[in-house]
Amino acid sequence: MYSRSSLFLAIVCFWTIQPSCDAVAQLQSPSQEEPGEMTAATLGAVLQARQAQLAAEPGRAVQPTPAFIPAFALALDPSGSIGTVQPGGPTVTATNPFFQDLGTNGRTCFTCHQPQDGWSLTPATVQDRFVKSHGADPVFRVVDGATCPTADVSTLAAQRAAYRLLLTKGLIRVVLPLPPTPATVLEYQVLAVDDPYTCTTDPRTGLTSVGASQPTAGLVSVYRRPLPATNLDFLSAVMWDGREASLETQAVDATLGHAQAQTAPTPAQVQQIVAFEAGLFTAQYLDSKAGILTERQAQGGPGALVQQPFYLGINDPLGNNPTGAPFTSTIFTLYTPWLTPLRGTAVAQQRASIARGEQLFNTKEFDITEVAGLTDVLGQARLPGLCGTCHDTPNVGNHSVKAPLDIGVADPAPPGLDVATLPVFTLRCIAGPLAGQVFRVTDPGRALITGHCADIGKFKGPILRGLAARAPYFHNGSAGTLADVVSFYDQRFHIGLSEQEKIDLVDFLKAL
Repeated sequence: MYSRSSLFLAIVCFWTIQPSCDAVAQLQSPSQEEPGEMTAATLGAVLQARQAQLAAEPGRAVQPTPAFIPAFALALDPSGSIGTVQPGGPTVTATNPFFQDLGTNGRTCFTCHQPQDGWSLTPATVQDRFVKSHGADPVFRVVDGATCPTADVSTLAAQRAAYRLLLTKGLIRVVLPLPPTPATVLEYQVLAVDDPYTCTTDPRTGLTSVGASQPTAGLVSVYRRPLPATNLDFLSAVMWDGREASLETQAVDATLGHAQAQTAPTPAQVQQIVAFEAGLFTAQYLDSKAGILTERQAQGGPGALVQQPFYLGINDPLGNNPTGAPFTSTIFTLYTPWLTPLRGTAVAQQRASIARGEQLFNTKEFDITEVAGLTDVLGQARLPGLCGTCHDTPNVGNHSVKAPLDIGVADPAPPGLDVATLPVFTLRCIAGPLAGQVFRVTDPGRALITGHCADIGKFKGPILRGLAARAPYFHNGSAGTLADVVSFYDQRFHIGLSEQEKIDLVDFLKAL
């Protein structure tokens, strides 16, 4: 779709991340100092004064906003370049509320949804902004950027500790009230919380009751990755736990919550935000080893996504396709022309690896076991399946229906994943079909929305396009690399991948 010359002409901005090695080392080693006493009442005033002081000092700039987002733009990422297409034409940022400060803390939607990060947010970007702004950038706000809103942020060392999960894993604190609501009943009690940040265990910011002797009530803090604000035409569920009814409600809640707005955005502003997000199509465009991902009849890059058909249930393996069309395990068809390299060059061999990875994704069979939301629904201890059994949307890779699953990522010790810095919740089911069972998870997942024990640890499968730009992976950032993702699945489901198969799968995932 795009020529080699257009590759360079279209690059308007490279949001290049180049913090010094010393600065990064400091960020990755939070201060061991004991935080000072800080009450919720005084926290806001201290933080506001500190941030105003830092912002006023020369050389401490916050993240700039480009004047416009072109119809076709590229940004550097760790594997090459990620591309974004807007079929409706370029967007002038000054007149679009996605880029406007609609709240009280300096944040915009753009603060946490960056093009070079696949319209998500990565630790590299966060660390760079911390160094350049000395912690004054709007992403550093205690409302959800810190491990708890009562965290000490009175010094730069204290800020590094308070924002440790944001700096090292790109995690945002999500605070949710426990059910019941008028539509739900809470089927579980919180027996215990091992919370290194004391946010859920502090009655001021968390639960007012914990243990078997009384009903659980209050707020729960969990830590999750910002989802991409792109490719939203392919969504079947909004947010990791599917709690939002629509993109419109998500825009309102994000403005009131993350931006701490005193009033909701107007319907016109909401419409503009959603129209901008829905008009973005993003995918890897250039692989540093394979070259441009549209050459030799390949269909990589964002351009082909614009024409990709989608409707809810388009390829659901459980038979929920409204047209009655059967499920196909051939999910991705982007790189079939590269299966047979024309020459023995390094570029050709890398392209062949990408194509083999795509083929593995489509054809490698293994037993799917103990996945709540799938195997239990079907009543099968072992379900013969493939990657596409869960990642079924054609050439996109998320669920084509709303189907939250528990694949074990929220377990206290999932194989090969890093969850050591996350709280652990011990939940006992007191009602419903799972009454009597006890669960230990780092995040209760959708159960925080429904109150059902069956939803403990369940999350949606995200869209897979643009993966190379937005590490770390999974809802909790527990997989640092795509190699870690592949290794987790290999161990979790005993797939038995060879080392070459792992390489091919990673090469393919990087090319999405």
